[in-house]
Amino acid sequence: MRIERIPLREGRDDVTLTTYVLDDSAEMLDGAARPAVLILPGGGYLSCSDREGEPIAMAFASLGYHAFVLRYSVYGDVDFTRPMEPRERSQFPNPLVDVGLGMREIHDRASEWRVDTDRIAVCGFSAGGHNAAMYATNWDKPVITDVAGKGLRPAALIAGYALTDHVDALERGEELGEMERALRRAVAVAYLGSAEPAQEALVAASPALVADASTPPTFLWATGGDPLVPARNSLRLAERLADVGVPCEVHVYEQGRHGLSLATQATAGSRGDIEPRAADWFRQAAAWLETRFAIDVPELPAWERAGA
Repeated sequence: MRIERIPLREGRDDVTLTTYVLDDSAEMLDGAARPAVLILPGGGYLSCSDREGEPIAMAFASLGYHAFVLRYSVYGDVDFTRPMEPRERSQFPNPLVDVGLGMREIHDRASEWRVDTDRIAVCGFSAGGHNAAMYATNWDKPVITDVAGKGLRPAALIAGYALTDHVDALERGEELGEMERALRRAVAVAYLGSAEPAQEALVAASPALVADASTPPTFLWATGGDPLVPARNSLRLAERLADVGVPCEVHVYEQGRHGLSLATQATAGSRGDIEPRAADWFRQAAAWLETRFAIDVPELPAWERAGA
């Protein structure tokens, strides 16, 4: 496996693409291009979670896909005892533009890495799921094409416990506990530059309100026990995709808190991050993705078929 961390913005070391490129082998695909998954960790646009980065990449690599982890522009350390001041680097559209830069890097080096550019999925969690969904609904818009040079459409979107409707989130904010409200305000300042953003900004940052027929097929999952990003966010995006005719599969597991990642011991920071039923999301996503990304494995040679 080829692991390399590539800076994507000149003069900055915080926006990077880490490669998990599978080695070629004559015993397997023998030079053929493989599908790939671009992974966006969560962290509320305040940080990028390690739990939703490399372990996810390794899981997809185990299926035969190249994997890439994007660390996009985030706010950085927050002192919750003091009012947050906006920082331009984490504000829209910078994190979204970073996804475009990551996609362009994969396309530019596709021959070297043997990536099938017609089969690249974006996969994100929490804020990373929001960022992935934002890319999936803006890949052909000037905010991306002005940077990437052309629209680089992902072949699929996978989003876990992602905030998809900022308008709904603002209207229902009183349903949250004080800690959740404080974190939601921090996310708004980090990404939208204000704890009370204008309605226009909220709509533009809501994939569930702007998805159209050009959005790629989508797999969504969430948990009913998530108090920070309620499962209705996934359901609202699924409803929007159904309205515009985009294939979508959605799973809502009854139990599980926010930020489960794989929901197994492989990504657990504590026992609360282990939820066996919710952990089934990866098996379901893999089966769903295989219908679009099935690797063209050669037939047995004639001599082996004869001996079978």
